[in-house]
Amino acid sequence: MTEQCRKTMDNLRRNRMNVVYVPDKAGVPDAVRALLKSGDAVAVGGSVTLDETGVTALLRSGEYRFLDRYAPGLTGEQVEDILRRSLAADVFLCSSNAVTENGELYNVDGRANRVAALAFGPRRVIVVVSTAKIVPDLAAAIRRVKTVAAPRNAQRLHCRTYCAQTGHCVQAEGGMTDGCQSPDRICCAALVSGWQRDPERMHVILVDEPCGY
Repeated sequence: MTEQCRKTMDNLRRNRMNVVYVPDKAGVPDAVRALLKSGDAVAVGGSVTLDETGVTALLRSGEYRFLDRYAPGLTGEQVEDILRRSLAADVFLCSSNAVTENGELYNVDGRANRVAALAFGPRRVIVVVSTAKIVPDLAAAIRRVKTVAAPRNAQRLHCRTYCAQTGHCVQAEGGMTDGCQSPDRICCAALVSGWQRDPERMHVILVDEPCGY
């Protein structure tokens, strides 16, 4: 474990978030399972990390009431219904676009369903995030989204945006809300999660292996 990782964990705990360190992706499903109860209603935000670490497969095991937004054959209306019901789930799982050494989670959404659930709604939130996403501060977190996370996700989702074509935001050195004016823009709502009023709500699983964007 690097000193940067240790410092970040200490500051996340200072902000009243629970933190688990996992050395590699293979250990993530067990870390998540330890935080779930059989029969929990569980929902997820859009996340490559959850797929790459085996969490999505775990949620589909049948032990939980998984609100699966990616189930085959869903109509757009059914997906919309799942996104809304996800806000009342027992547990919400997602990743994070960046984690600061100061113990803050920084997330940016297009539709804001993930940042909404992070802020309020589900009784428990589990954030699975690679240590590769640790940055010094919020300025670096904003820059990471504009030059790494948003472009790669826009490419994955086939969005017609400047960043999908060039690999960086048109306002790469701009502020938090600066960006293009494309209808497909995916960086519309930003959330900084710092101090937590409920010390039992937020759980961060730090994975010491690259995963996700």
